Amino acid sequence: MNKKYDDSNWKEEYKKYTNSFFKLKLLEDGAKSLAQSWILQAMYIDWKKKKGYDKLDPDTNEGQYQSSYKEFLKKTNL
Repeated sequence: MNKKYDDSNWKEEYKKYTNSFFKLKLLEDGAKSLAQSWILQAMYIDWKKKKGYDKLDPDTNEGQYQSSYKEFLKKTNL
């Protein structure tokens, strides 16, 4: 995937935004459980928002995949 921004050093940059010992340790050591990986992902998303990179991601759904229940019924002949 071609990104329009460099996120290779996001963990180091995010350390400036938090003073939580838990989050700092998570950034240093990485996730050891599924719940910790969720928290790490939330921090990554927060970092992208703070930097303004969330608007550059092309994978957001702008309605191109939306359909109505009426359309579904027409296609399935129910």
